[in-house]
Amino acid sequence: MPTRAYIGLGSNLADPAEQLRCALEALDQAEGTRLAGVSGFYASDSLLPGQPRYTNAVAALDTSLTPLQLLDALQAIENGQGRVRQERWGPRTLDLDVLLFGEQVIDIPRLKVPHYHMQARPFVLYPLAELVPADFALADGRRLAALLEDCPFVGLERL
Repeated sequence: MPTRAYIGLGSNLADPAEQLRCALEALDQAEGTRLAGVSGFYASDSLLPGQPRYTNAVAALDTSLTPLQLLDALQAIENGQGRVRQERWGPRTLDLDVLLFGEQVIDIPRLKVPHYHMQARPFVLYPLAELVPADFALADGRRLAALLEDCPFVGLERL
């Protein structure tokens, strides 16, 4: 039985919307995964001043991969699209993050699920809300509706 995972996508270099479209195609074609849904695309300001705006989305995947196998697959897609890891918050062609992985709470050095800081990122929460039921709860028990109330739709533009 596959696990439903939610993946955050972001890009602010090299035609960001096209980067996301290519990443979605790669996610759907990756071994052990099937694209089950995609939010709309959103433009958001960078977390650091002076960087180009990001284009963000969330994808729902059904996967037979383990969490770390999925992380490896995501990093391979990022690398294939020219991702260079120079600094933690630097501009990037593509950023793929495991936001949620079924009902699992994961806290290991390489992976934290639910994704850390997602509760403070409207560019994650609002696209996620397009893909899940209104009463959705994260694996750690937090309700998405409550997170949305605490994270206003500020600095976002639906594309």
